[in-house]
Amino acid sequence: QVQLVESGGGLVQPGGSLRLSCAASGISFRGYAMGWYRQAPGKERELVAGISGGGITNYADSVKGRFTISRDNAKNTVYLQMNSLKPDDTAVYYCNARLSLIQYWGQGTQVTVSS
Repeated sequence: QVQLVESGGGLVQPGGSLRLSCAASGISFRGYAMGWYRQAPGKERELVAGISGGGITNYADSVKGRFTISRDNAKNTVYLQMNSLKPDDTAVYYCNARLSLIQYWGQGTQVTVSS
């Protein structure tokens, strides 16, 4: 059974930081590309950051220079370090694992940026 379990969301003030974690089980983790997506109310889900099995990363323009995605293949975990958070970053953040046409999603974790 495949599980992606996110953690680390919460309420933070503008300019603050959060670190999201996604622990994967039931997959050969190092073979999967991992990604973080987000969905704000009334908006479509969008890719925030992705990392290949080999560690190549890509980011949405809106988070470049502020967010960092990383993975620990020994722990089957992918991280998203979010700095200089803005109110526009408020959304439910989802972890995604993808291998060719196969993909899995986590349940999501809420991130709220507000003073």
